[in-house]
Amino acid sequence: MAEFLDTQGVSYYLKKLINNSNDKLYLISPYLQLNNQLKLSLEDRHKFSIDIIIIYGKVSDINPDDSAWLQSMPGIKLLFHKDLHAKCYFNENEAIITSMNLYMFSQQNNVEMGIYISKEKDEELYKQVATEVDRIKRGSEHRTISVQKVEIQKEQPIAKKDEPAKVNISNVKYFSATAMSKELGIAPKDLNAKFEKLNWIEKKNEETVLTDLGKSKGAQMKKGQYGDYIAWPETIIKEIK
Repeated sequence: MAEFLDTQGVSYYLKKLINNSNDKLYLISPYLQLNNQLKLSLEDRHKFSIDIIIIYGKVSDINPDDSAWLQSMPGIKLLFHKDLHAKCYFNENEAIITSMNLYMFSQQNNVEMGIYISKEKDEELYKQVATEVDRIKRGSEHRTISVQKVEIQKEQPIAKKDEPAKVNISNVKYFSATAMSKELGIAPKDLNAKFEKLNWIEKKNEETVLTDLGKSKGAQMKKGQYGDYIAWPETIIKEIK
């Protein structure tokens, strides 16, 4: 019999599902951005050479740090399905069907729900999920990993009198959000909350994008192989502190 999960339950059972995987592990999510705890769990499973497949389908703000991490995990196969909207996490004995994307903002901020399915307790339902997971896998295409680097931008024109002053970003070092949070010594969730409070970023659907004010600080939306991400200039560190 399926078990209902609230937000905390989805996160708890997802980590448990990953850690319990001994043969195969499929993570299906339109948006892709792993938090550190899930990375550690995947690294542990990766050591045992199990079949790990991540299927995604939408533009996400995967940053260079995450690209580099995925590249360091050659045993993880990345597939792309252009029509994917389902969120399902699956191993040889368990499955979770949920509203939660494999996306850091969703995991840390959103209200989610889902159902947990055990093969032992409901084999027929588990088989139905397995059939659909296999169908999604067959309809997906393989994607390779490349590390995206943030390029140094040319100096911006001087702002007009009535416009917000833009920072001079010539020869300025840029950070992904993850790297910036480490530099500041605060959690990514708290850093994003601060950026949002300052009206430098805003959430549209399930993506985090820059506001005009954020752009005036020198931040840039960059296009990586797996979608857009925000690059922050080191000039804002003192202001954030």
